[in-house]
Amino acid sequence: MGDEPPTYEAEPTTLPVVDPEELRDLVPDTVLEGARYGTLTLRAASLRGDSARYRGEPRRDALLAVRFGIGDSALVLVAVASGQPAAPGVHRVARELCEWIAEAVGRNQARLTEDIHTANRGALSSGLHRLTDRAYGRLRAGATVRGLAPADHTASVRCLLLPAHPACRTRVFFGVGDGGLFLLRDGVWQDLEPAGGEQDTVGGPVLGYGGGRPSAQQPPHPPNPPYAQADPSSAAPTDPDPDTDTDTAPAHGPFRFRASVARPGDTLLLCSAGLAEPLRGEAALADRLAERWDSAEAPGLAAFLADAQTGVKGYADDRTAAAVWEA
Repeated sequence: MGDEPPTYEAEPTTLPVVDPEELRDLVPDTVLEGARYGTLTLRAASLRGDSARYRGEPRRDALLAVRFGIGDSALVLVAVASGQPAAPGVHRVARELCEWIAEAVGRNQARLTEDIHTANRGALSSGLHRLTDRAYGRLRAGATVRGLAPADHTASVRCLLLPAHPACRTRVFFGVGDGGLFLLRDGVWQDLEPAGGEQDTVGGPVLGYGGGRPSAQQPPHPPNPPYAQADPSSAAPTDPDPDTDTDTAPAHGPFRFRASVARPGDTLLLCSAGLAEPLRGEAALADRLAERWDSAEAPGLAAFLADAQTGVKGYADDRTAAAVWEA
């Protein structure tokens, strides 16, 4: 899309160099995921950017889609992370951050599911904030052990929690750092990330949005933080970094949280900066994806990948997208 063709070829050219002792550390060029639960259908893709394909660099984005629990009580987590450009081992950092958050969510799946079903926004916001901060604390501790600057040993992360129960249409977003959260409704994109502060999104029955530290009217640490007691990482031996306190914002910025109620026909899109930036900056891409994805049925995996990798001049970073279609 755009006035000129993209700078790089649309297909991979060069494989990344790999250490024969670290073959387990390989990152595939492209990852696809999909699922259907109740009224929602999930499509997700993560692909190496055109510039990384040209230079033979590994994909810095990580994508993790997992289900905890069974039946109507199941909870689906989709996590997207993007490592720092030009930093060593950033693909490992992004993957570890997704895995650590998934571990904490999985251990607290029953409580999280109950809070989502009962629209307990306060418990969700504070609990997920703590879980996310603890994951960043582990990254900072790892940077110290490796003798790295914490700013180089970090990543942006964005997550969706999707209850499998067909009667629950609450969709929970949380994360830190760059990326995008968009809603496609009636053929029109809505950017669900306000610049800052707590406000509603026009056109949507939004339960709440919060960023950064708790307000002055609220204690910064509840007497019994949600989910913390069931999280083994809260113990001192596995949490050596004192900076895991929720008063300390991760290097990538403030914690972001949103709980929204989906409508039939909605398409919710969570993505890394590699797709969020061209979606905001190139109207032709936004129009194309709106036309392709404003449908009662989700596309197949191959079609979703083809749409997600639509080239735009001037945008060549890794792209990761997770979209949820509401029946």
